[in-house]
Amino acid sequence: MLDKKKQRYNLISYQVQDKELTLKKILLDKLNMSVRFINKMKKDRNILVNSKYQTLSHETKVGDLIEVRIDEESNHFEPQDLNTHVLYEDFDIMMIDKPPYMVVHPTKSHPDQTIANGIMFYLKDKNESPRIRFVNRLDMNTSGLLIVAKNAYAHHLLSQDMKENKVTKKYIAIVKGIIEKDFGTIDQPIYRETEDSIKRVVDERGQKSVSHFKVIERLEDATIVEVLLETGRTHQIRVHLSHLGHGIIGDELYGYVDESLIKRQALHAYELEFNQPRTKEELDFKADLPDDMKELIEKLKGEK
Repeated sequence: MLDKKKQRYNLISYQVQDKELTLKKILLDKLNMSVRFINKMKKDRNILVNSKYQTLSHETKVGDLIEVRIDEESNHFEPQDLNTHVLYEDFDIMMIDKPPYMVVHPTKSHPDQTIANGIMFYLKDKNESPRIRFVNRLDMNTSGLLIVAKNAYAHHLLSQDMKENKVTKKYIAIVKGIIEKDFGTIDQPIYRETEDSIKRVVDERGQKSVSHFKVIERLEDATIVEVLLETGRTHQIRVHLSHLGHGIIGDELYGYVDESLIKRQALHAYELEFNQPRTKEELDFKADLPDDMKELIEKLKGEK
């Protein structure tokens, strides 16, 4: 049994309820830990039963308290006060509403002023020092929801759920032209032609890629569309909508650019639904459209 009050980003606490289970079986089957994670915890002697280190073959009893300490070095990103919009936080995850034009984590071309820098400042204020990992990624010019894991345990479980399509990922895009079908599925493989190419193309040599779309509203020579991802390829929505003949407005690589309308691709990660990695509670988050996309809609309605 997991008592939520006893959980920490660096401590997993579990009270045994079943008879005749080994410690290893509980870690694998009840807590869904990977063999790799268990071996690391074992090596660091961070698996305790009733406050005492035990081997994985140890036979547990009903009522035993298992504690797994997660000792990880914190990231070395510089903390910066960037008014990071944290929609939700618990002992395993943070849900961030990413603004457009902000990079997720430092790179050579963007060494600071990133989401990661803002998170480090936010956590410093809370006197926490986890090693953060991003479960999903968004392009610099895409806004919306980002899941951040606060430990390796949560990151592994959520990454597995992503691979197994157990995470519902919905986006809002505003595209050029009128999509006539109310809904449909784009099942087209996506391929990277060369290793140094940024651009992706629809090509039979590529990876299977599936996007489901639903028209939200038709505007003046434009359409607001909701896209549900079944796979998660790089640039998938942008490539698929362009292949459909309706590139995203503002998308320099695949779409239609008019800077008087919007200065970036009109793409927003607006809903994520998944299970909390440790407690398995269903979580559902939505992020409002940012101002530039709201203004774009007004312009396309002729209201601005």
